[in-house]
Order: sequence, then structure tokens, then C-alpha cells
Amino acid sequence: MKALVTGGTGFIGSHLIEALTRKGVHVRCLMRKSSEVKWLNGLPIEFVPGDCNDKPSLEKAVRGVDWIFHLAGVTKAMKEKTYFDVNGLGTKNLIRACLENNPGLQKFIYISSQAAAGPCQNGGTKKETDPNEPISLYGRSKRMGEESLLAHAHELPVLILRPSAVYGPRDKDIFALFKCLSLGIKPCLIGPDQRLSLCYVQDIVQGILLAVEAETKSGELFFLSDGHDYRMEEIGDICAHAMGRKALRIHIPKQVIWGIACFSESLSKFTKRPSLLSKDKTKDMIQKNWVCDITKARTLLGFEPEVSLPAGAGLTFEWYQREKWL
Repeated sequence: MKALVTGGTGFIGSHLIEALTRKGVHVRCLMRKSSEVKWLNGLPIEFVPGDCNDKPSLEKAVRGVDWIFHLAGVTKAMKEKTYFDVNGLGTKNLIRACLENNPGLQKFIYISSQAAAGPCQNGGTKKETDPNEPISLYGRSKRMGEESLLAHAHELPVLILRPSAVYGPRDKDIFALFKCLSLGIKPCLIGPDQRLSLCYVQDIVQGILLAVEAETKSGELFFLSDGHDYRMEEIGDICAHAMGRKALRIHIPKQVIWGIACFSESLSKFTKRPSLLSKDKTKDMIQKNWVCDITKARTLLGFEPEVSLPAGAGLTFEWYQREKWL
């Protein structure tokens, strides 16, 4: 089998490429010239220079592959337009390249995000049949990508996955929490009743591999998480225990989070790099309920996450230490 992976140099993408090569899949990786390939060194990969807004590069990238795993996207940007150019229009460009250059494509897997659905508003868990109510630019742009694919589900074998918050080795987002814990600080955003879903990266990769081989109708959509409902305070406690650290719990009010985001965005104008905490990111962070239901993935894909949060936190911490991030 031959597979094209976009976003393969990133956090989830690099783990996916490792798994595909172990299965004997010939992997083609669409890669920008500025991308860092250290996680892929030594792997038998075909690199194709380009990106999802470079239409000629997409024509070459999609030819002859059986599977496409579309992970490329931006999670933070300095300009609103960038989200929609990359996550939205970039996906449209890839769809068009497939329609024009690969009529024999067997499966197009789009790695979207829980943010495309928006938070759960009814106090329960978000299901695939619930209304899509993204609240951030990132979420809206990922939903734009989903809509483009769904509009062509009659022409392409499409399947959409919405992972919850993903953590594990190589992740830079949850690293911020581990960094705070290493300093003896256990941040708790907005209050103890904030709930969310998480999933260890290797379980997400397993879900992706199940999805590409599953016999599902085109246009199906699935949430992926470890199936548990976590309080933010609980996550901090578990990660601190994995580190063998005691930390002081500090509740951070919404106003403080907004203030930090505003300062970070101002600073980014001088650094010319997107801030880790932006006002757009804050919109998602301060929501009370980001819990999703994975019943559909369990039933139709056979998805059964194996790594518990305590185990995953321990593996992640060990990796941060080994790589001297902490």
C-alpha cells in the first residue's frame, strides 16, 4: 500500500508515519522546506516538497497513492486569514488534486478536531449527531475543511476523525502544564467543574489505522478520546504524581487568562511568531465542557483506547526528561 501523509513532521503525524512504516506501508510525506524532520530521520520515507496551498505540488503528491492522511494545518496563527487559508482552502486544494489526479483513491482520512464541533453545551457529552458550534477561528476553519470533504463524499471515499486534546511524546501544548508542575505550580483554569476529554497519541494513531481499514460509508465522522471524563484539577494531580512532584494548586480566573493572552499577542508582533496562548485559543480554553462520546468509534471502528492517563502521563514525562525538555 502507498500512503500520502500531510503534516507528517508534526506531533501526531510523525507518530502516524512511524506506525505506517512498521506496517510496511510506503509513505510519501508532503513537506514544506521550513519543516523540521528530526522525528522522521532514518525512516524509509519519500519526501515531496510542497504544501496544501501549492497546487502543483499536490498534483504530484496525490498520484498513485491508495490512502491519504490529511493532518496538515495550523493551530495558532498571527492572522485570522491564515487559519482559513491553511485549514480550509488548503483542504479544498487537496480534494481537488485528488479528484483530478487520483481516481483510484481508496480512503481519504481527515484529521479534524473536537474544536470543529465546539464544546458540549448540555452538560453531557458531545456526539457526532449534535449541532456543530465551533467558537474559535481554529475550530471554524477545521469545520470548513470538514464541510469541503462532506460536499465531495459522493466522489471521494472520505472519513473524518475528531480527536480530543491529544498528549504524549513530542507534544508542545501539554508540555506547558508539565513545565508549570516542575516549578511547583498546578494551574487550574476557571474552576473545578471544567471537564474535558484526553487521549494518548499512540491511541489516536491506532484509531487512525482502524479508520483507514474500516468498511464505512463515505462521509462518516467519529470522535476519538480515551473514553474518560476528566476534571482539570484531576489532570494536574495525575501529571504531578507521574512526575513525583508536589505542586501548589492555583486557580486562574478568566480575566487573568485573557490578560496573558493579550500580552502574548502583543509580544508576538515583535517576535514575528504566533503566541502559544492567544485570544482565540483562550475562547476554547475557558469553556466548561469539552467531553466527547466515542461510542460510535468503538462500535463501527473497533476503537478501544489502551493507555490510561496515569500511564500516558508517566510515559510523556519520561520522554520530556530523556529529551532534556525538563
